[in-house]
Amino acid sequence: MSKVSTARKLGVAARIASAQAQRSRTVRAAKHAASTTARAFGRAMHQLWLEVIGVVFLLMALSFGAGSVREFMKYHARQAGVRNVVLAGCCTLLFAWFGVSSFLRVKKKK
Repeated sequence: MSKVSTARKLGVAARIASAQAQRSRTVRAAKHAASTTARAFGRAMHQLWLEVIGVVFLLMALSFGAGSVREFMKYHARQAGVRNVVLAGCCTLLFAWFGVSSFLRVKKKK
């Protein structure tokens, strides 16, 4: 007589229970419902992520825009060179584009 370990018995029982569960319509429906719910939740979270990042980039563009105006005023008063104005303006446009494109991606995903 050979002794069968408890772990082996549990493994066999788990395989049998899994096979029985796969034949159950209720278990398959529950798995399908869980995967559908997870997919919808993931899409909603991704959309929220894009919107939050879009707002952050637009706020940064607003901040760079204020800096651009400040640098332009310095340039106009001949206290700064044109390089600072151009750099601040480019940063403003770049971050504004990042923010707008993030919202465009959200719209495209809908």
